Amino acid sequence: MRFSTLTKFRSLFLFCLFFLNVRLFAFDHSHSQFSKQLKKYVQNGFVDYSTWKTNRGDLDSYLQALSAVSEKEYSSFSNSEKLSFLINAYNAFTICLILDHYPVKSIQNIGGLFSSPWKIDFFSLLGNKRTLDWIEHEKLRKDFQEPRIHFAINCASRGCPPLFQEPFQPSKLEKQLSLVTKKFLSDIKFNRYDELGKTLYLSKIFQWFEADFIRKYGNLLGFFNFHSGLSPLPSETSIRHLDYDWNLNERK
Repeated sequence: MRFSTLTKFRSLFLFCLFFLNVRLFAFDHSHSQFSKQLKKYVQNGFVDYSTWKTNRGDLDSYLQALSAVSEKEYSSFSNSEKLSFLINAYNAFTICLILDHYPVKSIQNIGGLFSSPWKIDFFSLLGNKRTLDWIEHEKLRKDFQEPRIHFAINCASRGCPPLFQEPFQPSKLEKQLSLVTKKFLSDIKFNRYDELGKTLYLSKIFQWFEADFIRKYGNLLGFFNFHSGLSPLPSETSIRHLDYDWNLNERK
């Protein structure tokens, strides 16, 4: 009788210990490590790479936390947790790539003549070596079909939607996606309307990923009118695309 009670107590203790360890080492969905780094080195979308390169220990620790998440653990995440995880991973590993090669004038200078920086498998995620293209095209675009991710992920370039100064978090993801989308669409550096010529000049992003934007809204104008927060533009508005600035989004 005493042996049976002791065995049950031991089993309960081990179960509690296991549960405690799971809770202690569970992934931090607030992305607090990344949050501190973004607040420290990012201002108005521009990044202080030179200082960050000499103080990258905390960033590397966050990247290790991302890489430690297994496919099984990821599969247990909610959709908002998965989306936040992948967006932040894309941005954090892009920063890592720049720091690894800094100083550099453009992310396009990384990778050599016959390779792309987005196709370099320089990090591990969900149990395998991965590329930035894998996160964007095989996970974000394919699994979620959420066009606003194009304003959340940052390619370290001035033509890209500015790097958000806080990590994307599941609890406020919808609000954050709406905010970065509206800010980008209403910024005349990236998108502008010529009332006289009835022409809407859009970022090249809308040309590259047009299929993502028209899937739900029918056309680019429909997406713009719905998300810009500006007065709706007339249906006869024509669309043209602006040149893209690939210079590094470095804070001077």
